[in-house]
Amino acid sequence: MPTASPGPAARESRGEDVLILALTTEADGERAEAMARELLDRRLAACVALTPLSSLYHWRGALERSQEVQLLIKSQASQLQALEAAVHSLHSYATPEWLHWPVAASAAYGSWVRQSCASS
Repeated sequence: MPTASPGPAARESRGEDVLILALTTEADGERAEAMARELLDRRLAACVALTPLSSLYHWRGALERSQEVQLLIKSQASQLQALEAAVHSLHSYATPEWLHWPVAASAAYGSWVRQSCASS
């Protein structure tokens, strides 16, 4: 039986950078792609998956419905503060969605993320 890959806490205790996923949405595909490219150019993300979606939410006392593009950002915990600052500075929304969490990944994928986020 294959063994499970160690979780984020185990990797951190070995001195490895923990991988993270971060989630935000943007108003349209053009803005989402521009943000994704900038995050990749700055090496704050290894990959950004863009997914068009419909969102329903409360905003300023009213129920709103919007067509948005979700950005699922793959990065590492050491980049989290810089990544958050960049997303907030590049974002078109006054209050952008910002969610993040540590994740486990295969050794090969984790290595690729770390290499992709390394400064050149």
